[in-house]
Amino acid sequence: MNPATTATVYSRRARAISREEMAKLPIRRYEDEVCLVTTPRELERAREDLRQESVVGFDTETRPAFRKGESHLPCLVQAATASTVYLFQLRRLDAFGVLAELLAEPRIVKAGVALAHDLRTLKLLFPFTEKNVVDLGVAARRCGLSQTGVRNLAGMLLGIRIPKGAKTSNWAAAQLSAQQITYAATDAWVCRELYLRFRSLGLLLRAKPPAPVQLPPG
Repeated sequence: MNPATTATVYSRRARAISREEMAKLPIRRYEDEVCLVTTPRELERAREDLRQESVVGFDTETRPAFRKGESHLPCLVQAATASTVYLFQLRRLDAFGVLAELLAEPRIVKAGVALAHDLRTLKLLFPFTEKNVVDLGVAARRCGLSQTGVRNLAGMLLGIRIPKGAKTSNWAAAQLSAQQITYAATDAWVCRELYLRFRSLGLLLRAKPPAPVQLPPG
């Protein structure tokens, strides 16, 4: 990622990015290692790698609903470290312990967009108490940005365009396609990159809510 390009994008368009501007940006997908966790050995590898991180990009995917009143629980959790994106299919119940540990670890930042919904639905699958979770959409609103979706933020702050591709595909499938794997990994990776960009630009400090006013006694 080119920091100079990113700074130019942010300073020129502080609140929003148009479709025309977005269309001119280079498409980026995650290109490093993806581990689709399917074995006990891979699960333990994921646990140990995640424990070493200070910032993890976090996202979920859910089977799309096409009928009114229809809804589904998350099928996939993505967690991005500095070197690898781990994909956990939630049909594998043995992943719940690793994910609960990650979400509850106060030392590790879990960064994503619209995380309140993700966490609420994940709690219907397994119990956990989340700590040190940073919702970048909330942070963006507190900084005065009018567009807070992950793709708009990637355009404004990273100077890249993230394709939508497999968004409405069947995430409940036993075998995920190569396109699904790349799409899911990219979303988690870009959340981690966005957190790092927010931090480098000082936007996380700006995004913190004001401290409560202390009234004098009496």
